Amino acid sequence: MPRGELRIYLGAAPGVGKTYAMLEEARRRAGRGTDVVIGLVETHGRRHTAAMLGDLEVVPRRTMTYRGVAFTEMDLDAVLRRRPDIAVVDELAHTNIPGCRNAKRWQDVQQLLDAGISVLTTVNIQHLESLNDVVTRITGAEQRETLPDAIVRAAEQVELVDMTPEALRRRMAHGNIYQPEKIDAALGNYFRTGNLTALRELALLWLADKVEDQLDKYRADHAIDSTWETRERIVVALTGGLEGDTLIRRASRIAARTKGADLLAVHVARSDGLAGADPAALAKQRVLVESLGGSYHQVVGADIPQAVLDFARGANATQIVLGASRRGRFAQILSAGVGVTTIARSGSIDVHLVSHEHAGRGRRRGPMPAALSRSRRVAGFLTALLGLPLLVALLKVGPQLSLTNDILLFLAAVVGVALIGGLWPALLAAVGASLALNWFFTPPLFRFTIAEVQNLLALAIFVTVAVAVSWVVDTAARKTRQAAQASADAQTLATVAGSVLRGERPLIALLDRLRETFGLDSVTLIDDGTVVAAVGHPVCVAPVDADVEVKADETLTVLLRGRILEASDRRIVEAFAAQAAVALKQERLATEAAAAKPLAEADRLRTALLAAVSHDLRTPLAAATAAVAGLRSRDIQLDDEDRDELLATTDESLGRLDRLVANLLDMSRLQAGALGVVAIDVGAEDVVPRALDEIGPDGHDVTVHVPDDLPPLHADPGLLERILVNIVTNALRHSPPGRPPVITGSSHGDTVELRVIDHGPGIPHDRWDDVFLPFQRLGDRDTGTGVGLGLALSRGLTEAMGGTLTPDETPGGGLTMILALPAGGMA
Repeated sequence: MPRGELRIYLGAAPGVGKTYAMLEEARRRAGRGTDVVIGLVETHGRRHTAAMLGDLEVVPRRTMTYRGVAFTEMDLDAVLRRRPDIAVVDELAHTNIPGCRNAKRWQDVQQLLDAGISVLTTVNIQHLESLNDVVTRITGAEQRETLPDAIVRAAEQVELVDMTPEALRRRMAHGNIYQPEKIDAALGNYFRTGNLTALRELALLWLADKVEDQLDKYRADHAIDSTWETRERIVVALTGGLEGDTLIRRASRIAARTKGADLLAVHVARSDGLAGADPAALAKQRVLVESLGGSYHQVVGADIPQAVLDFARGANATQIVLGASRRGRFAQILSAGVGVTTIARSGSIDVHLVSHEHAGRGRRRGPMPAALSRSRRVAGFLTALLGLPLLVALLKVGPQLSLTNDILLFLAAVVGVALIGGLWPALLAAVGASLALNWFFTPPLFRFTIAEVQNLLALAIFVTVAVAVSWVVDTAARKTRQAAQASADAQTLATVAGSVLRGERPLIALLDRLRETFGLDSVTLIDDGTVVAAVGHPVCVAPVDADVEVKADETLTVLLRGRILEASDRRIVEAFAAQAAVALKQERLATEAAAAKPLAEADRLRTALLAAVSHDLRTPLAAATAAVAGLRSRDIQLDDEDRDELLATTDESLGRLDRLVANLLDMSRLQAGALGVVAIDVGAEDVVPRALDEIGPDGHDVTVHVPDDLPPLHADPGLLERILVNIVTNALRHSPPGRPPVITGSSHGDTVELRVIDHGPGIPHDRWDDVFLPFQRLGDRDTGTGVGLGLALSRGLTEAMGGTLTPDETPGGGLTMILALPAGGMA
């Protein structure tokens, strides 16, 4: 059975019209004769969206009860039994009620697709797992419901439903998205113009990446390797040379000329695995690339121009930046070089050949390291000096052989010397052997002349083969030594990376690993003469005291004390130094972030306070103002019942306003440490009724079970009453009709507990601490009243009196708040 197709309508924020567009498509499909059913659509009370349902067939929802509250979910089994061509399923990221077949709605959709049913669905950008933390930082609102990006990326079609921030805010102001009482708070919080602009850009960029993936797949499926200039991508090729910084900055300027252009740096490592580029220089250049917003890549290849072009074509790059050749003029005559070869093979990719101050000056090469140790070279020379006379004596004393055999024996001797001592002893042996063959074995004997041409040719071949074999043996030994050194360097750097990743302080771990690796007494990092980190003893604090000094960047220097390092070791130390600069930068950024966190938290609270208070002060004020205006109006005739109702409204609104202001003042005093607490022994039977009276008519519905023999509480009566008002008000807000909260009391040793029990939907255990955060409401439980301050204030007031306020689960569903205070006479 073929799998169904998934079409997703992606939006930057609620209200942009995703569900409306989805239903438009559903109606078009149904009009063309396709079997379409509505699995689940959330209209959220929006009349235009509800009207789009029209005569489309709707599969009845499944009603479920969770913690005493009824919920409706999509009836997955019913949709599967119905087996339409297309099912419309809204809100892909939705979390199903416990008891459903799947935990997430996207899992329901996967089952529909597996059954061959195509699906139309919707999702907002903030629900994507990869962007969830970014959206939280932008909006200040954490989104609990997420889904993996892979689900959306795997969709056959993703359509962006776009709307400008200004148009979306107008829709909000006209009441087309939220209920009127929530509009002001929404416009001042999540739906600020800046937030919507950022979310819109996130949606556009994410969709652009999705389209890019589709384009890459299309090009791969159709074997298209030519560049399609859909987006500017600049590739800069790095060799690890001194010109690298110049090339990177030039490429960055080219990328900056086009909005959204990508900068990619690539280094081609030798395919033989031997060290070629300076690892320290490459590490610094990698940091520079990333600081300019680019990415660093490394590929392996023997043909450098081809490897660069293969990478560029694979990345669909439009331009390549190369440095002008550092080789001298004579070398450029003999070989075209990387730049010229790349240009010749580049095809439609533009190639920039950038001049720099090191161009044409030749490559800086250090002294070529000896392939073999000193002792082996000495042994090779001794073998040549002693072995050749011995071989001559043996051939003269022994049976006479032909010249060909003599040449073969001397060639074997030269090869033996090459294996023992390398190139120079072998060259000495080759020269000595050729002279010996000419003098002792080639007619006329004992003269450096050769009578026959073929003998001359044989000696010439002998010398050529001897030199070639010596060169090959020496080269193989040198490569072996270089490979061993490269392997050791790679293992050292890998160990460094592992220790840094595992360490809590990467910089200290890096310096300590450097000291341990090279057996140093101390390693010190200084910044413009100031010590910023050091390990070992005694610590080196000045360049004059150091045995080795290595620059990490313009201002940072690593000082080593203990021994002088070899040139090959110094390259690895330079790589350590470059990483130390990165680690120091990360530590400083972490410190700055930690210092900014309290300020950011204060700003978040201030923003939340202004947003919440702007709405929640206005609501009771508006109600009271309207009631007073009605009472004062001379154009309206009011009877006693209407007048009493307006007075009651005024009284209730002013009471809400009074409680809100009192909570704000108390929270301010509490955070400033200026809240006065006067604790005395007070009975629960006195405080609880006063708190319920302050709540108003709803408070009289609360059931109270406080034992007559309950010990008094040692508390501030006014603060205790405030705590109870906030807790009970919160419980009333979430209690189902006909099941009001219950207050019970009990004593446990030197503690008295008052429990406020409700039978509402409850709160997941992992979110119990969230209810005590200031200006927080738990997502979809926002009732439009209060600033989310009551429980935070209640816990603060309780702790100020030496007590605790903790949540617990109500048996059968709901939330119980346990207020524990010292018993009277025990404090």
